[in-house]
Amino acid sequence: MAQRAAQKPMNGKRIRRYFSEDFRKQCVREIDRGISTVSEVCKAHGVSAAAVYKWLGRYSVMRKKGLVQVVEAKSATRKVLALRQEVQELHAIVGEKQLRIEFLEKLIELAGEQHGIDLKKSTGVRQSSGSGTTVKHGKTTGR
Repeated sequence: MAQRAAQKPMNGKRIRRYFSEDFRKQCVREIDRGISTVSEVCKAHGVSAAAVYKWLGRYSVMRKKGLVQVVEAKSATRKVLALRQEVQELHAIVGEKQLRIEFLEKLIELAGEQHGIDLKKSTGVRQSSGSGTTVKHGKTTGR
């Protein structure tokens, strides 16, 4: 790889540097894979950001396919992973509760068969028919 040496302009003229095609492709691969960022490549090799973006346009596999690379902060990624973990835990809890409900319903059914009573429909207590008295047009009537 090219290393940045202390480059002082000779006689006030700017030194023009050339990077091989293999080197440029290697830098683009690092960026595409997420190993390094554009700014890291620029600092490490003394290349301008404009040059690196030109290389990306020319050599990047992702840009040729028209793919979009989503960049998000590590904190956002951790948050998404934590939420996924929480969803899995909640699914497990719901599954356990569903099994418990099914077990209790089966238990009620078997107890009802054993005692000859339909426990789901009747609790053995007579349900009230309502409040008892109603008021219609100022008159009280009993039920």
